[in-house]
Amino acid sequence: LAGRTALITGAARGIGEAVAEVLARDGARLILLDVPSAQADLEALAARLDATALPLDITSPDAAERIADAVPALDTLVHNAGITRDRTLAKMPADRWATVLDVNLASVLTTTDALLKSGTLSHGGRIVATASIAGLAGNAGQTNYAASKAGIAGLTRALAPKALAEHGVTVNAVAPGFIETKMTAAVPLFIREAGRRMNSLGQGGLPVDVAETTAWFAHPASGAVNGQVVRVCGQSLLGA
Repeated sequence: LAGRTALITGAARGIGEAVAEVLARDGARLILLDVPSAQADLEALAARLDATALPLDITSPDAAERIADAVPALDTLVHNAGITRDRTLAKMPADRWATVLDVNLASVLTTTDALLKSGTLSHGGRIVATASIAGLAGNAGQTNYAASKAGIAGLTRALAPKALAEHGVTVNAVAPGFIETKMTAAVPLFIREAGRRMNSLGQGGLPVDVAETTAWFAHPASGAVNGQVVRVCGQSLLGA
């Protein structure tokens, strides 16, 4: 990835941090984006990887414009920013639904569309989005999250032909299973242990597992791969 510029959203910690580390290892120049409340962690990571920190709420109306100002030419766009606001559907307030859909799905659509139209994403570029097996199989108490991640899978498949034909950019996604992060650490114990054991590896995955798959999608050698959603889940029984 030497000579290529990548922007990673949700980069301050967890999977985003691991993606940043792997892309930096492979030679990419990085722009690391996360919400202003995570600025301290974001800037510490940027300093460690000789990257540029961009504290920004990806749902802001001017997010794409500010990204284009920060990096006029972009080779790889990694959509990793995501949140959970779990609740059973019958007890879910409208704001919990809307917030998750705005961050996890709507921001991906609007920023991708704007960056493609502006030409910020270079010909031969890569878009890599983060779905989830929850979006492929569903998950109790996560209707909003599952809907957002199912939307990522659908968006990937729908956008890929047009993005490649009109802009020379491939669009793919990774769908992590149970990954050991701060976000999954907040899941109730029983559900967390079930997530760890309900796959052929019999353990939770690590952020670097997702990062290595993301790096392959970002690599020039993956140019013939488009519109794919790859599960990184240890062959989880969910959605099998």
